[in-house]
Amino acid sequence: MFLHELRPNPGSSRRRKRVGRGIAAGQGKTAGRGTKGQKARDQVPLTFEGGQTPLHRRLPRLKGFKNPTHKEYTIINVALLEERFETGEVITPELLLERRIIKKLEKDGLKVLGEGEVTKALTVRAHKFSKSAEQKITAAGGSVEAI
Repeated sequence: MFLHELRPNPGSSRRRKRVGRGIAAGQGKTAGRGTKGQKARDQVPLTFEGGQTPLHRRLPRLKGFKNPTHKEYTIINVALLEERFETGEVITPELLLERRIIKKLEKDGLKVLGEGEVTKALTVRAHKFSKSAEQKITAAGGSVEAI
C-alpha cells in the first residue's frame, strides 16, 4: 500500500451540494432556503432572537471580583476556649465538633482568633492562628500547634 493509493471507503463520502446553479441542478432558484423571509435572504446568527432582548443581555451581570485562592476557615475566639475548657486540656477541631462548639469545619480548617483573655494553660491544635491568639495562649502557659 502506498500513500497515493489511499481512498475513502466506498459510500463514506459524498460530493458537495452546489446550490443556486440553475433549475437543472436540482437546487436552483431558492437554493434550498424556501421562499421569502429573513432566513431566505441572508445569514442570521444562531443567537439572534428575532429582535427580542437576547438572553445574554437579560441575565444579571456578575459584579465584583472573586479571589480564586481565597481560604475559608471556621473561626473561634480564645475567650470561648477559656470558658468551655479546663486547664491542661488538648483542644482539637474534632473535639470542638464533638462538643458542638462549632457546627462544621470549613474547607480550609479552623482558625483561632485572639478576642478575649486566656488564663488557663491550654494546648490548642488548629490549622491557623492569629498573632494575638498565639501570644495570649503561650502567655497563659499553653501551647499552639499548627496542623
